[in-house]
Amino acid sequence: MVATPLNQGRQQYERSSLAELSDTTTAKTPGQQIAVDLRRTIDHFVPDLYVRLENVVDPRARRGYTMTEILLGCLFMFICKQGSRNAMNLDRDNTIFAQNFEKLFGKRLPHMDTVDDVLVLLDNHELERLKASLVATLIEKKVFGKYRLLGSLYRVAVDGTGIMTVDEGHCAHCLKRESKNGVTTYFHNILEAKLITPNGFAISLATEWIENPETYEKQDCELKAFQRLADKLKGFFPRLPICVHADGLYPNKTFFEVCTAHNWRFIVTLKDGNLKSLWEEIEMELLTSKNTRRVIQHKAEQNYRWLVDLPYQDVRLSWIECLETKDGKIGRFVFVTDIAVDFDNVLELGESGRLRFKIENEGFNTLKNGGYGLEHKYSRTSYTAAKNYVSMMQIAHLLNQLYELSSLAQPLLTGKVTIRYLWKRLLSALNELVFDDAGFAAAALSRFQIRYE
Repeated sequence: MVATPLNQGRQQYERSSLAELSDTTTAKTPGQQIAVDLRRTIDHFVPDLYVRLENVVDPRARRGYTMTEILLGCLFMFICKQGSRNAMNLDRDNTIFAQNFEKLFGKRLPHMDTVDDVLVLLDNHELERLKASLVATLIEKKVFGKYRLLGSLYRVAVDGTGIMTVDEGHCAHCLKRESKNGVTTYFHNILEAKLITPNGFAISLATEWIENPETYEKQDCELKAFQRLADKLKGFFPRLPICVHADGLYPNKTFFEVCTAHNWRFIVTLKDGNLKSLWEEIEMELLTSKNTRRVIQHKAEQNYRWLVDLPYQDVRLSWIECLETKDGKIGRFVFVTDIAVDFDNVLELGESGRLRFKIENEGFNTLKNGGYGLEHKYSRTSYTAAKNYVSMMQIAHLLNQLYELSSLAQPLLTGKVTIRYLWKRLLSALNELVFDDAGFAAAALSRFQIRYE
């Protein structure tokens, strides 16, 4: 894919100063180059980003900053993986940092307290729709097309995770649990649907907060939230061919019915003891089945068995088992799916079932421990703002992945060089080097390609 120059063919895009400067030199330091490549990546995939940000409904009566400046400032906090509003404000107080931001984006950088004042008021559905529209654009551009399962299905992993523990009385929607010694803990969880790919993408498509209504008899839970998440996901992507990947909590009648109703396929982990009537059928069928396949791949020996057309409730299921021997250790992976399994596709389906872990590793673990601060309380008092910070974090994570997994960044990850180290160089450059206007203009205007493994 060849990028369009920043100053051509973007009538709706608010041009930054990068596109108006001369092209006499190029960026000189690694940190500066990362900054330029990040900006170029964003411009390449979402050239109308500023228009989208400005179209978010502004809840304020008085406006000192535009919505683009407010939301871009928040995004940049997460793009830079600052981990807290205070850390971002300390950098903003550095004149060099603020000037470099303006050179990169052509916008003022607001104080994070000003950003917070807006996120307290902003309807979270606005940012959820924004996030979905960005992903829809990437799908239309076929960024993820070559990673589809069986050539047509987008892999969507569903899983829940904890966001934060809070004090009693935080809000009317807190979940709570009691320990054996009578201690009550209050907390908030979310349920995520993420588009996952073999090369490492884990991009949020939709988020549903697991939350109690103000009056309730039984607490909200992940399985209840899944039905709401499914409706939201279908609303955002009504025609997207999806294969839902889920863990051992999900194989049940309701899950199967929801997927069938939305015309989705599924691959879900099946634990021993789950769906007892199905396991009885599996054990009987295995007595006579000859469906096996042995392969050597990923430096491991894998032995597959599978069964098809198994009845359970109102669905017909296939069963897959993979016994993997690697470094003297044996691992066992078992799935059920509504896709008919055969000798030719069993490897792809089995491997796809195991990709579900990417929502935990590349998804939740990165957001919690990779600088984004998913478990950090960006807003201690406003539940609305807390939701909005999570949405902005997910959008920033999306934009960062487009760069980090690309042919611009991957060649830099040699030896012991990590993404964390690259961001250390980026922040160092933003804080300590006065960016060269002409150098950035030349880099921004040059033709380049972005590829993914």
